[in-house]
Amino acid sequence: MSHCHGCSLEIEVPEGARRLVLAGNPNAGKSVFFNSLTGMYVDVSNYPGTTLEISSGQYQGDVVIDTPGVYGISSFNDEERVARDVILTADIVINVVNAVYLERDLFLTQQVIDTGVPVIVALNMVDEAESQGLKIDHALLSKLLGVPVIPTVAIAKKGMDELKKSIDQARVGQSDPDLQGMLNELSDRVGSRGEALLILEGDTAVAQRHGLEPLNHREEIYIKRRKRVNEIVEHVVREVNNKSAWVNTLNRMMIRPLTGIPILILALYLMYKLIGVFVAGTVVGFTEETIMIGHVEPFIRLVIGRFVQESSALGTILIGEFGLFTMTLTYVFGLLLPLVAGFYLFLSIFEDSGYLPRIATLVDRVLTGIGLNGRAVIPMILGFGCVTMATITTRLLGSERERRIAIFLLGLAIPCSAQLGVIAGMLATVGPQFAALYIMIILGVLVAVGTLMNILLSGKSSDLLIDLPPLRRPRLNNVLTKTWIKSSQFVKEALPLFALGALIISVFQVTGVLTFLQNMLAPLTVNWLGLPRDASTAFIMGIVRRDFGAAGLAGLPLTPIQTIVSLITITLFVPCIASIMVMFKERTKREAAVMWLSTWVIAFLIGGITAQSARLIGTETPLQIAGIIAVFWGLILVTVFTVKVLKNKVWGERPETSAKGIA
Repeated sequence: MSHCHGCSLEIEVPEGARRLVLAGNPNAGKSVFFNSLTGMYVDVSNYPGTTLEISSGQYQGDVVIDTPGVYGISSFNDEERVARDVILTADIVINVVNAVYLERDLFLTQQVIDTGVPVIVALNMVDEAESQGLKIDHALLSKLLGVPVIPTVAIAKKGMDELKKSIDQARVGQSDPDLQGMLNELSDRVGSRGEALLILEGDTAVAQRHGLEPLNHREEIYIKRRKRVNEIVEHVVREVNNKSAWVNTLNRMMIRPLTGIPILILALYLMYKLIGVFVAGTVVGFTEETIMIGHVEPFIRLVIGRFVQESSALGTILIGEFGLFTMTLTYVFGLLLPLVAGFYLFLSIFEDSGYLPRIATLVDRVLTGIGLNGRAVIPMILGFGCVTMATITTRLLGSERERRIAIFLLGLAIPCSAQLGVIAGMLATVGPQFAALYIMIILGVLVAVGTLMNILLSGKSSDLLIDLPPLRRPRLNNVLTKTWIKSSQFVKEALPLFALGALIISVFQVTGVLTFLQNMLAPLTVNWLGLPRDASTAFIMGIVRRDFGAAGLAGLPLTPIQTIVSLITITLFVPCIASIMVMFKERTKREAAVMWLSTWVIAFLIGGITAQSARLIGTETPLQIAGIIAVFWGLILVTVFTVKVLKNKVWGERPETSAKGIA
């Protein structure tokens, strides 16, 4: 077995079992192979020092370990560092290669072969390659690489049995002769050919494990590897007539702003109609009101009420308004699960069709300004369904810096679907000019906070390196399987957090802490925000559930400007208790506490500025409302410019360093 000194991922491997590691580029189909090998029996654990999850399972007494989709194992980001450490500990690597992008994927294949780990290649999606006019000689490819190559169509289960039978035939492949000589010399010193390779390629972390300086042969090795891969592809790939010209045209339209933005708007409109209207209205109305509140909650109260009086302190905690067994179950299964499943259904369709990476490519330039890249569009879209769920999905972002920015923006400025329904209803009563005021201020906060974090946080966000898989018709079985797995994982993660939140709020209610907090907020609410005293109750309720807070405001007699001020404040106010708990889970306790308290400050600051500006300028005409928007955006520009100038004067320009391979 090969070893990786310093690797700290603890996966239990039975005596005599082998570590079968799946490796491949993003969207190569590794998850289908993992599910087929393990029977979807999965253990998930976070890789130490990251929020990346590593899945493992059993196959015929061996342990199968999945790795993040990467283009190389050269430590350019968290995904590559994790993949590197797991691959270096493998007994056998099952390298899943996308036949459509053979020239790109074989770079990783050759790099893994160069580590000296036994490899077997699953040449996946050969049907799509053929539909695009590509014929691949897999027997010749096997001969040139020096490892078994099995053609597969994983989602149709073609070639899977042959792959399973061929795992034992995995072997060490062929490397460049010059590289082989360098590896032999250094391997004797570090005891591992894989780590010798990475030291030659300049991997600082691996070199430090052995007390060595990283060597500077990366460019030389990469150029030779790229040349070798190109020569292999020239020999094994033959192009025939391509009949998918219209698909290529649609592909170009999706990533060009002039045509891509209307297509995106149409796709998001369809998502809104399905999730925001049908699921949030019809489905949730049935699951929450009819099933949970109409039948499940009364049954639970009846059963528990036989042992505990509902009016008692314990009864309030268990089955009261915020009860551990009432609100928790209703919220998770009646409200959130339908919304989550709806979003994951749409997300799976976007993903399986190949459209999701094209959305990321389209919006990449816009998100770069707030310290993110196109990948962040995924949690941002999910945030409009459930911020708790979206916070978990920030794990797909490429760096800690991006995850920090995305999590804070999600908790601050993205209203969830449960809250959006109430907000939309309240905005409908005040007219389009006031609705425009709300949208422009929330958008301004999102842009301003993201830009400031991008300026102040050290380091640099990662570039968007994303695969554009072929456009294809989504497969129903694949879409439903992904939706089921992700929705189930959400329930497992969210249920205990919601239960804890319900317990805390119920205890606050019983002990009088909830009333104390409401009274404490009242002066700020009345004097600074210009709202009725009872609005403070809505803000406290918003901690439990965002729509509780918005619904509490909807029941108050408010003027149009009071409505806008209250909605701005409740939107920017602390996220619901479940989102807070997930925030503490994803970040350090100190960092999460700073984020949490910052949302309080920003919410009341922006709400107060809006209220005071309206008091000075007035809101009787559209021109006056436009003046409030102009004042607010003017303050944003001045603040951002001032912070940028001060940072440059005090700390100097942030060094912009970036390491990129030639892959």
